[in-house]
Amino acid sequence: MSVASKANIDAWFERIGFAGSIAPSLETLGQLVQMHVAAIPFENLDPLMGAPVRLDLSNLQQKLLFDRRGGYCLEHNLLLKAMLEELDYEVKAHAAVVLWNHSEPTDDPPTHLVLTVGVAGVTYLVDVGFGGQTPTAPLRLRSELEQATPHEPFRLIDDAGTWRLESLIGEDWRPLYRFTLAPVSDDELGQMNERASSSPTFRDGLIASRAEKGRRLVLGNLRFVIHVTGGESEARMLTSVAELREVLSGPLGIHLPAADRLDPALDRIVATSSPPDQS
Repeated sequence: MSVASKANIDAWFERIGFAGSIAPSLETLGQLVQMHVAAIPFENLDPLMGAPVRLDLSNLQQKLLFDRRGGYCLEHNLLLKAMLEELDYEVKAHAAVVLWNHSEPTDDPPTHLVLTVGVAGVTYLVDVGFGGQTPTAPLRLRSELEQATPHEPFRLIDDAGTWRLESLIGEDWRPLYRFTLAPVSDDELGQMNERASSSPTFRDGLIASRAEKGRRLVLGNLRFVIHVTGGESEARMLTSVAELREVLSGPLGIHLPAADRLDPALDRIVATSSPPDQS
């Protein structure tokens, strides 16, 4: 393995602010998940700017760790997979079909990536890349068990080997995605990345989020919402490129690409977009 492709665990620890025990325990895993989603935002600026999304570890580390950017599901979870493997966790990656905001059952191909992690003989779902509804704790792979996280409760439903993840929003369980435990190949990852990066969701709309202690920060096009855990949400509409840049670089913590690349994409959002449902 070349130096360029080796997991830089020290850089990741510095990026997320972790300085605890590195024993591959459930407690450590929970801390790492919570600190990752608080420090490294979900964002789709590269597809929005027409830039390629590269999934090799060298590029992932440069972008998410050293350039202090964020990314979408494939970037987050592949980076996390490499880091957890470096810490001697047993990690597998699986393709998932997004169900969030689908009113009817969907036959769409998978565009999301999730991880399962084995700890002391127990399997957990781990996902640090589902935007505004990212689970902020490992979830035990057990059907119909309501599981608390630092934010909303989640549950997994097993339907003959196809698992569905749901989150409790108000009084309603809402589906996020479905997946099986089949391993995902490099070819499948490439196809998923192409589908995701070229989809209207990521190519034509602006999505960014971060889950910090006690609240979620979610930007959907021009609508910026602060969801307070157990409290009222605060929403405001942005009206300019300057306001978008301020929210992206301020509350969401993204070190922005050069203005000559980013601002034309943000101009399109201001001119043409209506906010997608990111509740």
